[in-house]
Order: sequence, then structure tokens, then C-alpha cells
Amino acid sequence: MLIGEVARRSGVSARMLRHYESLGLVRPSGRTVSGYREYSGEDIQRIFHIESLRSLGLSLREIGRALDDPGFTPPALVEDLIGRTRERIAVETELLTRLCRIDATDPTGWEDVLQVVALLQALESTSAGTRQRAALSSAHDVTVPVEALVEAALGESDANVAGALRWALARTGDPGSALLAEGLGSPVAAVRERAVRALAEIPGDETTTRLRDALANHDVVVRRYAALALGTRGVADAVPTLVDMVVDGSNDTDAADALSVLAGDTGTADRIASALVDLLTHGTTGAPARGRLTQALAGIPGTRASTALAELSHDPDRAVALTAAYVLRLRGDMGGDMRTVQPASRSRAFSEGDPGSTVYRPSV
Repeated sequence: MLIGEVARRSGVSARMLRHYESLGLVRPSGRTVSGYREYSGEDIQRIFHIESLRSLGLSLREIGRALDDPGFTPPALVEDLIGRTRERIAVETELLTRLCRIDATDPTGWEDVLQVVALLQALESTSAGTRQRAALSSAHDVTVPVEALVEAALGESDANVAGALRWALARTGDPGSALLAEGLGSPVAAVRERAVRALAEIPGDETTTRLRDALANHDVVVRRYAALALGTRGVADAVPTLVDMVVDGSNDTDAADALSVLAGDTGTADRIASALVDLLTHGTTGAPARGRLTQALAGIPGTRASTALAELSHDPDRAVALTAAYVLRLRGDMGGDMRTVQPASRSRAFSEGDPGSTVYRPSV
């Protein structure tokens, strides 16, 4: 079969067949009396073999080894091809992601495109200062895709940069909220924490709903950050988690402050007071926890809390009794509402107490 016919039947151009011949990959078995190349059936089969191996990503040199080296085995080469293909896909995926993010900013000219590219590169910089400046400028100078901000926030370990990214995300609203919520399901604990902390700073009903869902997260850190945020938003669902935080001494001062915010509702105030009192009367609650619970009662208005404090002022535990008595005195001075005392002042009042007293001091 002449080269033209082989080209038509195989789909390989005559030029490529000549190239194969120059490399020694396939040589026509004969020549016609006129000197034209003549390919046998075996030659054509080899051409198809070459094309098949090319479709797997093998180079022509690798194809020559595969076809001519009797000792050549495919497993190692196939494994190498898999690795190279995965690397290529990763590079192409990264490029596609970047292009989609640029497209999402709806650029009107190349200057816009270059600004977005520069900001995206800055967010990936090894310099914390550069990343922080990029996060802060994203809200003013250049529109940055929310996806890029979320990705940066979930991967950021520097506290200052993380704060700037949370600030930038707080300005995005619901789009950022939806993407951050996905981070709550990450297998990496640090990513889950970054996600919930960023969510806590985004206002809006949709974010509140996502934070309420986070109260059921398997990660206790996520649940606690969600509870603190929900407490400041007046969501009573956070009460059980906040009370647990007071008992455990985990960010208990902030938890007590959140409970005092929630206690602005009379029904919720009674519910909180009952929860705190129940734990105080529970025999397994240790002395440090009893002190924290007593302090938490200080920010809860109402008869239920006042009655409990009066009883606690005679508690066998001297620290609890002194704390309760001091709180009662302050409640009298404040018209029965310790919530008018700022958190820092409240902690200082507890620590000062009466001269020589052992009023419980909260952990920070």
C-alpha cells in the first residue's frame, strides 16, 4: 500500500509518516519499481500501535522503546503517565479557576484584568504584610471574587491577615456566608475554626441560620464560636452551649456576656437563670465552675436570679458565698440589673471585692 493510501486509511498525514520513518519508528517494508514507499500489513498495524500509544500521552521516544525493547514493561511508564497527567490537570484546573474568578469581576478592560490578577497574586504571597494589604484593599480598590477571599481566609494562619480577611468577607454578605459554611465540614480542624470565625462576623439572617446550624456541628470549637456569635444576635438556641462554656471555663467571660445579652428577654432570662441554678445545685459541679456560674448569674436580671444569689450568699463554699453577696450588693446599687456594668468593669469589681476576700476570679 502506497503512502497516500496509508495516510487516507489511517488518518496519519503523509508528512507525519515520513517523520516516523526519519525517527525509525516505522519503515515501509518495500519500494515499488518506481521507488515509492510501499507499506505492508504489519507496517500499517505498527502505525496504529504508534497512534494508540500517542493517545496515552507517550512521547515518540517512549513509543519507540515500548515497541522495540523486548524487556520493556508498561507498569512503570503507565504510572509515570498517571502522575504527569494529574500534574497537568492540577495546573490547568488552577488556571481555569483563576480565569473564572477574573471573569466574575466583569472586567471592562485589560487594566481591570491586570489589577485583579495582581491582587490574586498578592493574596497568595509568602509575605504576611502583602496578603494583609491585599485583603484590606479588596474592599476599596479592586473587586476581588468572593471565592478567592474565602479560600484565602480558610487557609490563613497569620492572625493579623486572618482578621483583615474576615473584615473583607464581612462586606460580601450572603455569597461569602454560603462558601464559608462549606468550610465547616472540612476534615481539618483549623479550617473549621477559621470558617466559623469568619461567619460570626458576617451580618444577616442567612448567616444567622448557618450559625444556628453550626450549633449541631461535631466540632466543639465550631459550636462555641457559633454560640458566642448567636448570643450577641439574640438567638436563644445558643443558651445551652454558652452555659456549658461557663462550666468548662472555655472563654467563660465572653459566654457570660453573651448570656447577659440574651437575658434582655424576660422568658430567656428565667431560662438562663434556671440552667445556671440547676448546675450550681448539682453535686458534681466543682468549686471553680460554681464560682463561674455564680458570676454568670450577675448579668441575669429577674427574681429567679436574685433569689438564687441570695441563697448562694450562704453557700458553704466561701468563694461562691462572697461572690454572690457582692453581686447582690451591686444589683441593689444598680437597681437589680448588673447588665449596666461593662464586662471589663464587672470582672474588675469581682476581683476587687472586699479587702482580703477570696472572690472568684474568672479565667480569660
